[in-house]
Parts: sequence; C-alpha cells; structure tokens
Amino acid sequence: MAGNAIFNHLNVSVMLEKTFGLFFYLKQAKNQKDGLRYVYLRITVDGKPVEMSTKQLWSPARWNVDAGRATGQKEDTRTLNAYLDMLSSKVFQAKKILIEDDKELTAEALKNVLLGKSNETRTILEVFQRHNEQMEALVGQEFAPLTLKRYKTAKEHTASFIKWKYKKDDMAIRDLNYEFITEFNFWLRSARGCNHNSAIKYMSNLKKVVLICVNNKWLKKDPFQGFKLTKKEVVKNPLSRDELKRLTEKVFEVERISQVRDIFLFCCYTGLAYVDVKQLKTTDIVIGMDGEPWIDTTRQKTDAPTRIPLLDTALEIIEKYKDHPQCCAAGVVLPVLSNQKMNAYLKEIATLCGISKTLTFHIARHTFATTVTLSNKVPIETVSKMLGHRSLKQTMIYAKILDVKISEDMKGLRERLKGL
Repeated sequence: MAGNAIFNHLNVSVMLEKTFGLFFYLKQAKNQKDGLRYVYLRITVDGKPVEMSTKQLWSPARWNVDAGRATGQKEDTRTLNAYLDMLSSKVFQAKKILIEDDKELTAEALKNVLLGKSNETRTILEVFQRHNEQMEALVGQEFAPLTLKRYKTAKEHTASFIKWKYKKDDMAIRDLNYEFITEFNFWLRSARGCNHNSAIKYMSNLKKVVLICVNNKWLKKDPFQGFKLTKKEVVKNPLSRDELKRLTEKVFEVERISQVRDIFLFCCYTGLAYVDVKQLKTTDIVIGMDGEPWIDTTRQKTDAPTRIPLLDTALEIIEKYKDHPQCCAAGVVLPVLSNQKMNAYLKEIATLCGISKTLTFHIARHTFATTVTLSNKVPIETVSKMLGHRSLKQTMIYAKILDVKISEDMKGLRERLKGL
C-alpha cells in the first residue's frame, strides 16, 4: 500500500513537470550561401520552442549535429564549447529564477530572462526609490521632511554597500537574504561609523522597503527574520537646577557667545528643538486663551502641533532680540546660527560655566522636559503636549531619569507611612 502511495506521488510529480530542452545548432543566414554559419540556441518548453542567436560563427565541417557542439581539439573549438556550456548554465539559472519567483515557465519567458527583458525583475534600489518618491509626495500630510531625508540617506547607504560588497550598481530583490542584512548592519557600524541606534534606524528604513517586496510576493521570505531591530536606551543628561542657574547668571564678554547662550536658554524654557527654534517666526507668537503669550507652531520632525505658554525667561530673551537685524530681515524670533556652530560655541560655554557635561543643543529640550517642568510637578501629559510628542510613551523616557522627583515622591510616602 505504501509503495502504491509513493508511486502515485511520483506519477503526479511527472505530470506537473514541464518538458524542457535546449539545443545548439548552425543556421544559415538568408543571404549566406556557403562558409561559416551562426550558432543558434533553441529552448523548448512543453513542445513550444524559441530560438536565439549566440552571435558566434562556425564552420559546418567542424560541427557535430547530434551533440550540438564544435568538433576537434583546436583552441577555438575548446573556447566555443566552453562558451556554449556557459550559456547552457545560464538557461538553467533562468529556469530556477522563474520557478522561485512563481512565474510561468515558458520558452519565451526563459529567453526574456536571458536577454534581460523581463519586466518582472525588480531591484532593491528601484523599489527603494519608488517608496521615497511616494513618501516625498506626502510630505506635509503624512510625513515630516526629516523622515524623508532619513529614508533618502538609508537608500544612499544601501547603494554604497551594494557597490562595496557586490561590485554592482543594484541587486535583484530575489537576491536579498539574511547574509545581506547582517553584512549591511556591520558595514553601517564599521565603514560608515554609525552608532548602534543610528544603524538600527537605517536598517528599519530598509526593512520597510523589504516588507513591501514580501507583501507584493516579489520576495518569498523576509530576510530580516531572526534579525533583532532593538535600540539601546540612551541615558538623557539634562542640566541640573544649579547648572541652569550658573548658565543663566554667567556674563560673557563676547557677544556671539552670549547670543548662543540666550538661544540655548530659550529652548531650555520652551522645549523647542534646534530646527524648530531656527524656523520660529514672529507670527508663531500668539496670545492664548489666558491672555498670555504662547508659541503656536508645528514640529518639523513629527509634523505635530505644538502650543507652549511662554515663561518669563523666554519672554525676556524674545524682547532682547526683537530688533536684531537677522530677526527683522527674516521675520524670525531669534538669530539662530547653524547647528554645527551652535554646538561648537556650547562646548566653550560649558567650560566657562564650569559644566562638565558635553553640552549640545538637544540637551536644552531634555532640560525643559525634566529640570524645568517634570521636576516642578508639571503633569507628564501637559509636558508631552508641549513637546509635541505623539504618544505619552515618548515622554516617559524623560520621567525615568528624575532622581529628584523619585526622592520627593518617596519623602511623601515616608510621611504617609508614619501616620499609619
């Protein structure tokens, strides 16, 4: 009984298998009466043949019709036969490609793959480019400009890696595998010098494009399967109350350094990121429902609305620079320098103020979230809104580092426990 089952299975397999053959032969051109002939390749699938020229010329006197190969021991014979063997391998490779891609196996389809005419052969960078073009069309609606910029950079990194690793300008989607993913991740960290989280961001960008291929059935298996895209938690290091006080009270002799300190302080008391304070217009300062000045703008990174009541320190800084030539000319609130220059001056400012932390512009945002607001018992939901976060989970990162807040909460708990 078991033997019959095996026989039936083999019989079905034979029925499903298409008949396939390839053969080389000499063909006389229309205006060619004698002499050399062109070597042609005939591919046959289920009795339907196609033929294509190999562009090679050969003498009929030195050709074995039955074997479909050149005869003799001369060097040109060995060269031609080796070339024909290579073409045969390419035909079988084309057959394998069609089967793996779940495409119909026909003689014409095999010919198209060999000639590179297959419209179904999609490439990694081609799909990546199409994704980025669609994203660009939705910037301002569904995506922020910085998100598009990151995907464009991820595509550039992918192209550079393919050229470095595979010596190609692009790769077929079907060639994506786990090795590609792990090698790309290593290359980002080594050749590109990306830190862990930056590398994971670019890998995540690539994964989105890969999933498009998987969902469209252009790729059978997700090559990211088994690869962990886990970011490391970055410890935020905001200014303490004492450091903020020192920074505020310090008198600088150089006007440019004083200007950078003021803009940094403004962000410490508003929570604005560098790009948002640089683009902050005078028209973004409005009178809120409480009759007080507010910032009413949109975060460039997330395209989320941000409404922030202005504290006294921030108002004083706005007033100080309202007549600055750069502000008057561009209609902006503050004369912000390039991010590179700002961070360079901040390192000097930290030294002058006796602050040992590496001062970067982004620390101002962390300082607002922790030292200025959460430490002073501003509800985390309110802080989240002012920061322009889309979820409370983003803001919770800041709450984790508040040792002062933990101390105050535990002090209150001790008092309550004494009364039990």
